[in-house]
This record gives sequence, structure tokens and C-alpha cells, in this order.
Amino acid sequence: MYLEELSYELPSSFIAQIPAARRDTCRLLVLKRKTAEVIHAQFSEIGKYLSPPQEYLLVLNDSRVFKARLFAQTDKGKLEVFIVEKVGSRRFEALLRPQRRIRNNLILVFRDGTRAKVVNSTNNLIEFEKEMGWEDFERVGTMPLPPYIKREVDKNDEVCYQTVYSKKPGSLAASTAGLHFSPSLLRNLREEGLETVFLTLHISYGTFRPIRSEILEKHPMLAEYFYLSPLAAEKINEARRRGKRVVAVGTSAVRALESSVDFSGKVVPFEGFTELFIYPGYKFKVVEGMVTNFHLPCSTPLALVSALAGRKIILSAYQEAIKADYRFYSYGDAMLIL
Repeated sequence: MYLEELSYELPSSFIAQIPAARRDTCRLLVLKRKTAEVIHAQFSEIGKYLSPPQEYLLVLNDSRVFKARLFAQTDKGKLEVFIVEKVGSRRFEALLRPQRRIRNNLILVFRDGTRAKVVNSTNNLIEFEKEMGWEDFERVGTMPLPPYIKREVDKNDEVCYQTVYSKKPGSLAASTAGLHFSPSLLRNLREEGLETVFLTLHISYGTFRPIRSEILEKHPMLAEYFYLSPLAAEKINEARRRGKRVVAVGTSAVRALESSVDFSGKVVPFEGFTELFIYPGYKFKVVEGMVTNFHLPCSTPLALVSALAGRKIILSAYQEAIKADYRFYSYGDAMLIL
């Protein structure tokens, strides 16, 4: 499949720059993949389409975004440091900008006085003077909003760029499909009989790394850590035995679920890494529906939703969303694929 087949035109004015005033007040495009029918709704009405609720299982990713974007002072001036991957107790791979200022042994001093140095300028490897846990970045860093949000991070983002159920820090980006769920909406859905299960997948640079290959299948997906507990696996298998439809919240939850299936088709507990790249032609083993946002052209998340609903159906739904003035990307509106 050629990458250009996942291309579409989006005016920059459609890219949401701020979150909705209230999480569940965003718009919801419901896409029925078998018929390509599109329904326009509000996200607070999602229970109307997951009905009867006893026939669905909602699977959510409880990973929490850590403050991966840092600014350092050096003898060459200010430097932006975007943490990509932890490779040791003190060592991290990072994106460093501007690249022209980078050299081995360059000392980085962060806003709270924490220091680090560049130990490998070729591989953008930095080493802090002390061990760094995810909680330490709360002091040193800022929220890593995507580059298409053209404004400075503010205090509101520290709340709005986390799901209300996030618990386990480690993600470089939010599971944005989950941003739309408010505590009251989740409570109401459960009271109506909708069962929910949590897993953890830490979203890494691999999810939003640009695809450079013209042939989609040649793109190497970077590994991402995920954890599916024995209890969660048991609940998912039981729900499937009872005929429930598994609906994943976000592409990250989809990848974790589809990576947890054994040769017999059973979901098994897992802790480790997945390099699963889902694109059109993939045969889903567990997931039958999903909640998602509207994704960038020629991106791995767009490839995934195209695999679930069909490329032409997805791109047609995107055009419908553009005509109806939906908001796109991380802080944008939502889609429910059934």
C-alpha cells in the first residue's frame, strides 16, 4: 500500500488549539463501518450508541503523560530537550533542538537546578547527574503538547491533556480518545450496565513518528511498553464468551489488545513491548469497535483506523467531518467506529 493513499487535505483552521470547555461536550461522529453510515452527535450521548450497554465492553488505557518537554540552559544558549526513551536509571534518549548546539559533554542545566550532560551527540543520548523517575520530571519539565498546537503550554493543559482515569506515568502523549470522558459520564455509563476494563500502554515517539517510506508496509514501528493484568485478561475473555463486543478507547488500547492474543485467539496477561503495526489488510482478533480522534494524514494512527473501518470509508467520514466543521487532532472532536 502506498503511503499517499492515507493522505487528505485539512485546512489548518480545523486543528484544535484548545480543549473543549468540558470534556464530554465535544462532538461525536458515529461511523457504522458495515454500512458507512455517519451520524452526528455529542460525546455525552455515546451511551446511546453503545446500546444495550450489557452487550459492550469498553477497554481504556490508564497511562499518564509525564512532563517530557524540558528547557535547558547551556554555554551555547537555550536548548529544548524532548525525552524520547529511558535507557537507564540516569540515561535517556532525547530530541535536542537546535541540533547545531549539540556536542559531547555539553552541560544542560534545567529550571530547578537539575543538571545533565550530552554523552552521545550522534544518538542524542543524555545523562542526568542523578537517577530520574517519572515524578522528577514534574519539577523539571512541561507537558509535551503536539507541535501542531501553536501556543505555549499553560496550567490548564496539565489537567486537560490527561485522561481523568490516568494513573501510571510513562507516556509522551495522551491517549487522546480518552480525553473526552468525564467522571460523571463514566459513572453514568457504568450505572447503565456498561463494563469497563483498564490496561496500560505507554505511548512513545513511535506512535507519532513520521512515516518516511513510500510503501506503508516498510515502516518500522518502534516498540512500546504495555501491561495487561491477569484480571483484565480474564474480564475480556469472559466478556467475549458472553458475546460482548470489545470497544477500545484509542489506538494505543487497540494495539495492546491485539498484541495480547495467543494462537488460540484467547487474550492472555502480558507485560512487555509491542511493535505491532496495524494497517489496512490486518485481521482484527479482539477489537470490534473503537473510540478515536481524527488523525494526521499519512500517520500510523490513521493507518490503524483505516484497517478497522476501511480506508475509503474512513477518508469519506473525514471529508464529512470537515464539511461539518469538526475539530481535528489531540484536542479535537471524537469518532466512534462500530
